[in-house]
Amino acid sequence: MKVGVFDSGIGGLTVVKSLLEHKLFEEIVYFGDTARVPYGVKDRNTIIRYSLEALEFFKNFDIDLIITACNTVSAYALEEMRAQAHCDVIGVVEPGILAAKNALKNPNAKVLVLGTRATVSSGAYESLLNAHGFYNVESQATGLFVPIVEEGLFTGEVLESTMHHYFKNHQIPDAIILGCTHFPLIADAIGSYFQHQSLLIHSGEAIVEYLEHRYDFTERFEETAMKFFASENPDALKAVAKQWLAL
Repeated sequence: MKVGVFDSGIGGLTVVKSLLEHKLFEEIVYFGDTARVPYGVKDRNTIIRYSLEALEFFKNFDIDLIITACNTVSAYALEEMRAQAHCDVIGVVEPGILAAKNALKNPNAKVLVLGTRATVSSGAYESLLNAHGFYNVESQATGLFVPIVEEGLFTGEVLESTMHHYFKNHQIPDAIILGCTHFPLIADAIGSYFQHQSLLIHSGEAIVEYLEHRYDFTERFEETAMKFFASENPDALKAVAKQWLAL
């Protein structure tokens, strides 16, 4: 299969990393809308418009499946994309919820959802968690993590201060949903802040679990062809991909 992965910027590369590790696809075409990142501070209609424009981009390729690695897009524009797409479109919200459901046997488990302002405002995670019987849910907009990750500050004083700013009033949760694809890169730091007592739900691993359950992957690919595209400065995207994916 050939899969298209769409993100508002570079964060979706963490999903690509999981896809590569599990050898699911023969080719991955990645598109980051780097000229208009971040989506997490934009209104619903703008997010939908940008997402449908990205869908037009993928029509240039013989794509079998599209993954919207952006949580904000998954929360606001998934149904509109599915209505206009020529193939299946998978978001990251539902897989994250199902991963949490599979891991948490206690319906009273405390779940903390981290995401951009738009993702948190959508209520998408809370609504689906409630639908699956989890009502002890808190959400925290943690948008400052995005530029921190893009600066490569995966540890250190700036990250520690920002975590304290966001988490100082939170008790240790049973699970933390990393509702932005940038956040797995600081998962170790977040886990450490909560004394390694919280289960971390990673969009990339959740997507793999969801795909393997939904589709019949009878073949694994030892080598995956990669193509990277960006709406602005594609060389910068490729440089980050080389670093994050160890290409």
